[in-house]
Amino acid sequence: MSTVVCYVETENGAVLDASLRALTFARGLAAEATEVSALIAGPPGADVTAQLQSFGVTSICVLSAGGLTGYAPLALAKALAAMASRSEAAAVVAAATDHGNEVLAHLGALTGLELAANCTKAHLVEGERRFRLVRQRWGGSLIEEAVLSAATGLFSVAADSVQPVPSPAAGSLAVSEIAPQLDALDLALQALESPEESPGISLASAKVVVSGGRGVGGPEGFAVIEELAALLGGAVGVSRVVTSLGWRPHREQVGQTGTRVAPDLYLACGISGAVQHLAGCQSSKHMVAVNTDPSAPIMSRADYAVIGSVAEVLPALVDAIRARRSSC
Repeated sequence: MSTVVCYVETENGAVLDASLRALTFARGLAAEATEVSALIAGPPGADVTAQLQSFGVTSICVLSAGGLTGYAPLALAKALAAMASRSEAAAVVAAATDHGNEVLAHLGALTGLELAANCTKAHLVEGERRFRLVRQRWGGSLIEEAVLSAATGLFSVAADSVQPVPSPAAGSLAVSEIAPQLDALDLALQALESPEESPGISLASAKVVVSGGRGVGGPEGFAVIEELAALLGGAVGVSRVVTSLGWRPHREQVGQTGTRVAPDLYLACGISGAVQHLAGCQSSKHMVAVNTDPSAPIMSRADYAVIGSVAEVLPALVDAIRARRSSC
């Protein structure tokens, strides 16, 4: 039986959708039965435990370390290394999020193992420590088939490539703590987020994303973007030029150098659609574009295109949604 270790990210008391996809990927790595052991950064609540169990996780390891108060990538990488060594894991898997890729990069540096990033498929060749894999390159514009030979494979899973499927054979689940040997430098870098500064719904896991570009007009133009996102229960996204101009923070950027999203609905407002931006939103189930330029690249990629000014179209859309809700 093969063992696969998976770094699982949680948010607001639930497992990130990207991590559920990574768990599905992990279960399919080997032809024979696979045990999946999950590493999480803090004590799991009942909802997290139930989610992990339903996705075939057989054991949860909770990172335990004095002085740990936030996201500490090096400490997480050392915990993964300890788990993989203890179980002689065939592979270590994480979602290809900012955190997932960073933790696995640290793990690769610590162990000398190669990391295959943005994978869509991978399979352990029976009887060998060799994986056949498929992964996205160049922002998804190129699909690469490759072979990875390694004692333990490291894989980050492209967020849009695997559907999250619960395990039909979910069984018992053990929860324990793991306390890797850490020094002061391992905890020197930690990312903290106060409740007051929390962006709300995560951009990476949002089912609806309302994004604004240069066509919004300026920082003040995002008021209606925020209002529409709130009405739809979604998150605010932006194009790279918006962050370059200082209108919005980088954490909201969608694209090859920002966050890759795969929402049910992506509403692009005043965004021309450079290839780098499209690489970040191409996996959206439905895309609606609002732009004054009918020849903008994003208009040909959208399922629905509205030719018009963001300043006119979005307030009308907000009014229509409010009127519909008040009549229900």
